[in-house]
Amino acid sequence: MSSKFKNTIGNTFLLYLPLLLLFISVFNEFDFNYLNYQYFSFNFPFILIFYWSLKRIETLGYGFIFVAGMFNDSVMGFPIGISSLTYLIICGFAAYLRNITLRPSLAKDWLYFLFTILVANSINYFLLVLFFSVEINYYEILGNIIFTFLFYYIFAIIFDVYRKILLRIKTWSVVEKIQVLKNQILLIGECLYLQLQKLLYSLE
Repeated sequence: MSSKFKNTIGNTFLLYLPLLLLFISVFNEFDFNYLNYQYFSFNFPFILIFYWSLKRIETLGYGFIFVAGMFNDSVMGFPIGISSLTYLIICGFAAYLRNITLRPSLAKDWLYFLFTILVANSINYFLLVLFFSVEINYYEILGNIIFTFLFYYIFAIIFDVYRKILLRIKTWSVVEKIQVLKNQILLIGECLYLQLQKLLYSLE
């Protein structure tokens, strides 16, 4: 296997890593209840969806987010579509913040994220209680919101580093494409030059 092929696989993996993490996270609930830390849980899909919707990554489209929500409903035992609606609400808030922001700030994004998950969770559990009579533990919800809010800052820093790596990879890809195009142009020029020489010799 050539090194170029290995690099292509590695770059593709890094490009689609957020999408992979999203589907892994909806199949696994992030909590530490087995360590007897009561109410210690956080919603990683909320963090992932808000951040990458805010930064507008191409691989994490609304369609994938909607499907991930349906998988999450199946795992959690919620009515199909509830999580998808919640995820899309988060996407909408993130898109709004992205459009009105001139100078991005992690602190402002962090506070806005808190407002977003408060609204999203309120709508989510309001629908579950009103229409589906699901029993809700409000202490667990409060703990989840607090830890999700706190963990966002940490993951945002990690994702910022990842975005810089991804941007560098994309820059390298553009440079490689330009170099290939340059070589093709030179090759075509050489072929035209040889053909012109043959034509001149034939005329003599």
